[in-house]
Amino acid sequence: MLRTLLLTLALSLPALGVHAQSTAPKVDGEIRKVDATAGKLTIRHGDVPNLQMSGMTMVFKAAPEIIGRAHEGEKIRFTADRIDGALTVTSLESRN
Repeated sequence: MLRTLLLTLALSLPALGVHAQSTAPKVDGEIRKVDATAGKLTIRHGDVPNLQMSGMTMVFKAAPEIIGRAHEGEKIRFTADRIDGALTVTSLESRN
């Protein structure tokens, strides 16, 4: 019984993460700097409501697959969230 419960919980957790990511609002921005070594993007962006953040230019962490397709000067639409205390880009699409 406990084993079944733990297996069910383990299988459900990834689905919860996908749901959380999809509910974050998409925000318009422009990539100002890509720092692949540090895994960071500097983005000039509009308001990010889920982070209670007004528009500004700031640095976000990002996964290698996101960093790999990001280009300085690119107009983007992205989602971000606080993951393990760090502001992190969770999705990114080009608007160019």
